[in-house]
Amino acid sequence: MRKVVSSGQPTIKEIAKRLNISVSTVSRALHDHHSIGLRTKTRVQELAAELGYERNQTAIFFQQGKTFTIGILLPELSEAFFASAISGIEDAAYSNNYTVLLGQSHDDEAREKQIIQSMKHHRVDGVIVSVAKNTRNYEHFEMLRQAKIPVVFFDRIPALPNINSVSCNLESGTVEAVDFLLKKGHRVIGMINGPEQMVANKERTNGYIQALSKHRLKYDPELVVNADLTAAGTAAAMEQLLSLKRKVTAVVTFNDYVAMDAVQYALKQNLEINKDITFVSFANTPVSGYTAFPPAASVEQFPYEQGQAATNMLLDILNGKHALNDYQQMIIESKLVSH
Repeated sequence: MRKVVSSGQPTIKEIAKRLNISVSTVSRALHDHHSIGLRTKTRVQELAAELGYERNQTAIFFQQGKTFTIGILLPELSEAFFASAISGIEDAAYSNNYTVLLGQSHDDEAREKQIIQSMKHHRVDGVIVSVAKNTRNYEHFEMLRQAKIPVVFFDRIPALPNINSVSCNLESGTVEAVDFLLKKGHRVIGMINGPEQMVANKERTNGYIQALSKHRLKYDPELVVNADLTAAGTAAAMEQLLSLKRKVTAVVTFNDYVAMDAVQYALKQNLEINKDITFVSFANTPVSGYTAFPPAASVEQFPYEQGQAATNMLLDILNGKHALNDYQQMIIESKLVSH
């Protein structure tokens, strides 16, 4: 087929002029409308292909009131947990003809606000967020609400009323983790939690207390330490736990990365892992299996499933299956995996 050379981006008007038909006829033919005869459809579609015509996506977005783009904001894509979550998000989005616009906060509140503002300007249809560990002010999410851009939070959920969220049951997961250690004979069990403002901290602490209560053991608040999740913060938390009068023989850590940092600190103190001290953690990260001293067990939080569920929840809102103010909270059960 001979290629027709066109100056600039070909338009519907140009196709109509060349075929001596109306613009509306060309438009209906390109949309395969039933009112247009087969011969005309064929002529229009063949010429459009020859000219390299592409539909004006901006005009389509304006007409439909959607960009078919979802904004995704995560703390760290380099972490295996969030990499798995983004796979679940993308799979669910692409199967529904949506693309994703991805941003990383690197656990910085100012950066998180900047990315949210940028996503708003790019006219995303909705946003899926796992909040930064240091975020204390949530005005940027209120800005999205006022702009009628729906938000679904997952995993790291802010302490806000009336939100859509998908999370894992960390309370029951912590009960399982502490139960696991108690059954192995440990009685003085420490816990390294995240920054105080994180909602998940309360869930983990509640689970810790429940497990002790089941075994008729008294809760000692000194055994639960908040840390900033950095290597230095974990070392300081370990130093605090190991300096207590009661000898700590096991520690439940915030996640597998914190467990790896805690192991390094313990080794520097000449402690023998799984003899002098044992670690149990969260996230069940595959990379921990390649370390010399993986945690004895880890709580699986199903990041792929969380990401997929959060996307489906957002799509239901965008497709009118749920009203903007019909807030939903989905909790996925966790599972302890021993190593």
